[in-house]
Amino acid sequence: MEELVAFVSGLDPFWVYVAVCAIAYIENIFPPFPSDFVVVAVGSMAGLGRVDFMTALIVTSTASTLGFLTMYKIGDWFGDKILESGRIPFLPLDQVHKVEAWFKRYGSWVVVANRFLAGTRAVVSFFVGIAELPLLKVTLLSFLSALVWNALLLYGGKQLGENWRSIFVYLKTYGEVITVLLLVVAGALLLRHFTRPKTGAPQ
Repeated sequence: MEELVAFVSGLDPFWVYVAVCAIAYIENIFPPFPSDFVVVAVGSMAGLGRVDFMTALIVTSTASTLGFLTMYKIGDWFGDKILESGRIPFLPLDQVHKVEAWFKRYGSWVVVANRFLAGTRAVVSFFVGIAELPLLKVTLLSFLSALVWNALLLYGGKQLGENWRSIFVYLKTYGEVITVLLLVVAGALLLRHFTRPKTGAPQ
């Protein structure tokens, strides 16, 4: 991570935008990827006058949205075939349709929260694509989510300046807490599924 940040920090401003754009895009497709830390570093560069804050915000948010939409379209085009082929053994076919129905009902809220859910961004966009939520709504909500999250990261880096690395511990702790909460929720849902009496089963 330090090597990546050092590489980006050593670039001319134009190439800083290009690099952080590519990193923000890739992170939505091949997680985990340290895009958040790079965005904070770019915020620090904005605080030091090396890059423009608003340009960095628009670039990172647009790239994040494009990455989200890439996984959305993969889910839309190929999601059902991938899941129904049984290549994901921990998600039985009957549960696939339940997850799809859940995303159709609550997907908009999940898209808004997506950027704040560490480690799940590619999964969320994939299932939103399977649920075939309206493309325009998904685009606007994912951009809004990315805009708010990246604004917080860039502002944090800008305020900290050369001490931006101190935010690492907070981002790491935040990611760990979110991961634990998601695992607890997933475990509770699985427990509920396997302990729920089957319809028509003898009482």
